[in-house]
Amino acid sequence: MARATKAKTSGKGADTGVTRPSGSTGRDTLLKYYKDMLLIRRFEERAGQLYGMGLIGGFCHLYIGQEAIAVGMEAIRVKGDQIITGYRDHGHMLAAGMDPREVMAELTGRAGGSSKGKGGSMHMFSTESGFYGGHGIVGAQVSLGTGLALANKYKANGNVSFAYFGDGAANQGQVYESFNMAQLWSLPVVYMIENNQYAMGTSIERSASETHLHKRGISFRIPGEEVDGMDVDAVAEAGARAAEHARSGKGPYILEMKTYRYRGHSMSDPAKYRTKEEVDEVKKTRDPIDHLREKLDKAKVSEDDLKAIDAEVKRIVAEAAEFARTSPEPDPAELYTDVYLEAAE
Repeated sequence: MARATKAKTSGKGADTGVTRPSGSTGRDTLLKYYKDMLLIRRFEERAGQLYGMGLIGGFCHLYIGQEAIAVGMEAIRVKGDQIITGYRDHGHMLAAGMDPREVMAELTGRAGGSSKGKGGSMHMFSTESGFYGGHGIVGAQVSLGTGLALANKYKANGNVSFAYFGDGAANQGQVYESFNMAQLWSLPVVYMIENNQYAMGTSIERSASETHLHKRGISFRIPGEEVDGMDVDAVAEAGARAAEHARSGKGPYILEMKTYRYRGHSMSDPAKYRTKEEVDEVKKTRDPIDHLREKLDKAKVSEDDLKAIDAEVKRIVAEAAEFARTSPEPDPAELYTDVYLEAAE
């Protein structure tokens, strides 16, 4: 698979100039990208192990292979911008700065979790980090993210909503209702399509009549781009361009991030709908962390520096797993909290 070298654009009014994040190719920025992406991967690998041990109940959708998207977009997000996504959400939480211990504890349903153990893998939140949830209903977060953008415009706060969804959710009707309203009202929202090639077990070629998903906004006059979602720099560049478009009052923007998930759709998915050779080829030629290591090598980063980051990430993940294992379960009384907003008399 060849790595994309130029973003493709569609729709009316697409910006053509590239706004690079400050220092996006600098050594320190590359090292931060590396640490953040490696943290997501090692965290997800550990989460998979805990699931296999029976410590995580329900569903668990891992982000392994897609790390460059969450990290690249976080590099261009400003304070007050919101993130909202579907159920493959752990990577977004970590990139947004949520405490790995609280995220892991939430996965195991413990009181120390970010949602007090009541949200689990698919439904945890941290408004302090600008993370407005993973959502289990396919496509639901798109209309909710559009609502966040409407609030931003109403408040005139200059913030942008980043609404993530996958290639499977791209066929949901509420997505197009959201597109229509967002463009009609010039809402500051960037629609992030994480196209990992498979909706559960169905390839995009079998489920979509138009497989170039960045073109889905053409009838609404929403500009869009196809981006190499395995290249963190490409993600950050396109993200900065799209965010500026939305933040400047020009309305929504669509970014289709071409990526690939290494694991099954969820932990219960053996992924027999694709060959081992296909997965191995992506790992060998397009892995986002390996690609970043190539850039780090060109930036003269030593192997010792990378080993130090590896060791730190392993320590963080080990501490998160231990915190999750030892944190108490929620008090039964928590069933009745956070249901209604308690207003002062």
